[in-house]
Amino acid sequence: MGHEDAVYLAKLAEQAERYEEMVENMKIVASEDRDLTVEERNLLSVAYKNVIGARRASWRIVTSIEQKEESKGNSSQVTLIKEYRQKIENELAKICDDILEVLDQHLIPSAKSGESKVFYHKIKGDYHRYLAEFAIGDRRKDSADKSLEAYKAATEVAQTELPPTHPIRLGLALNFSVFYYEILNAPDQACHLAKQAFDDAIAELDTLSEESYKDSTLIMQLLRDNLTLWTSSEAETPARLMPLLRRRPLLRLPSRRRRAQG
Repeated sequence: MGHEDAVYLAKLAEQAERYEEMVENMKIVASEDRDLTVEERNLLSVAYKNVIGARRASWRIVTSIEQKEESKGNSSQVTLIKEYRQKIENELAKICDDILEVLDQHLIPSAKSGESKVFYHKIKGDYHRYLAEFAIGDRRKDSADKSLEAYKAATEVAQTELPPTHPIRLGLALNFSVFYYEILNAPDQACHLAKQAFDDAIAELDTLSEESYKDSTLIMQLLRDNLTLWTSSEAETPARLMPLLRRRPLLRLPSRRRRAQG
């Protein structure tokens, strides 16, 4: 299949919500060993995100049911649920291993621009994080270590080659902070990372391009929301973090229309 046909079929599969087929078509594009266009990168990301997202949602639901049945002492149901959860985890692992192989063999070695390098290392961090969400023991530690390594690699490039308001840099900070909070159980690092990214972007908000304004401000809101959630009460917030949170009021992002009229 030719390049243009694969891209077209990926778009068609997206419209039809047939994301497994969208993945297969974008793997053809990724295997060409060249730096993908922004559109192609986004198609690849959307394809895998939908495939993995459905399983992650299923895993959370089944895990919640398992915990409820365990609390009731329903051992026979718990046995069935554990087997079903394992089936979902096998699917999750297969999807993660699949995209990680594509990243390591094709996309990361072929990345030329700083934007592409950050994008791919961020995705690598994300999918190792997804593995760490359900893995246990040494497997969890290995996935967490690889996720941390990928996020750090992405951050190193982002801080030198992308402005603080760039949506990919902001998205990296968002996901990296979630990794610290949920996987490493390190709320201090999570809050500091999210707050630093938020403050750095605020300082350059007026330099945002029209094209990325919506994406960037949306991610800034998510960073702000996470900080609010993670520091929901002073009683639960380490004293050393409170000056950070008092430093700036909650963001009210100006609309482009109001700014243009003003």
